[in-house]
Amino acid sequence: MITHLALDGVLEGALGIGLDIVDTAAGLAGEAQGGRLGQRVVSLDGRPVRSGSGRSIAVDTETSLGSARFGPGDVLVIPGPSASSETRVGELLSRPETLRAVESIRRAADSGATVAASCSATFVLAATGLLAGRAATTTWWLAPLFARRFPEVTVRADHMVVDSGEILTAGAAFAHADLLLALVARLGGGELTEQVARYLVLDARMSQSRYMVLEHLRATDPVLHAVEQHINANLTRQLSLHELAAAAAVSPRTLARRLRDRLGLSPTEYVHRLRVGRAATLLATTREPVDAIANAVGYADPAAFRRVYRRHTGEAPTATRTRAAVSGWDADRRSTRVP
Repeated sequence: MITHLALDGVLEGALGIGLDIVDTAAGLAGEAQGGRLGQRVVSLDGRPVRSGSGRSIAVDTETSLGSARFGPGDVLVIPGPSASSETRVGELLSRPETLRAVESIRRAADSGATVAASCSATFVLAATGLLAGRAATTTWWLAPLFARRFPEVTVRADHMVVDSGEILTAGAAFAHADLLLALVARLGGGELTEQVARYLVLDARMSQSRYMVLEHLRATDPVLHAVEQHINANLTRQLSLHELAAAAAVSPRTLARRLRDRLGLSPTEYVHRLRVGRAATLLATTREPVDAIANAVGYADPAAFRRVYRRHTGEAPTATRTRAAVSGWDADRRSTRVP
């Protein structure tokens, strides 16, 4: 059973796309697998909640989060409530109902359930302590705040979805789609996930959304997953194609073909993309000098790092840092004007 927890202020788009993805997956899977993809929407007390837009959201009136039973194989999903700035995140975490949610989320995890959260709900999940010692992602402009509040968590804001075993996190509101795709992949397999993505046209969205489905492809392909883990564990040194292939227990030719077919990238481009993604996270969440960050992600030549970074992101490293700082400041200013 997949349980969606609707907190007060829930983003309707995130909740809706999550429900649509699971419904589509259940329909495509048929009776053989569909039983694992049942779902419900609950609130803390079994009463309807108000969305971030002020509309009433219907929930399962027979079950509240506190009374829901969880066990191995169950999934608790928490779409983010509306909290786009440091001020609003602080308000979210100080609510009495959030403190009750934290306890219930922890009980669900202790019962063996998988717990997943996106956007600002990642802060609620982190408050449970379940992310301590793990990696996680969150909305990119809130990543610096997340890193300050939860220093025991490794922030990977370059990832749309981070799978840390029985705990999964996703970035901004529409990364909730990728979070659910990752869960469908776990429950129904990679082939079903790709069918759902194609059926809902989730691999043909505009701007950087077109990269979103790559996240679940990496997660469900054991070769790509092994290569990614090896690269992330060895960012500071040069890696040969033969070493990457050995890490995935395939031939260099097979690895190159798999990367091209699945991600449209060469092995060298894939390494650069992961290094640049990690650098972007460090630029947004730390004050380390750019040259030090370049060295930390495997570029001994700062000038070469800047060229590669601009080629993959379209901007200079300093622009990324400035944009992250300004966006957080602007969001906080805007939030103070909302009644």
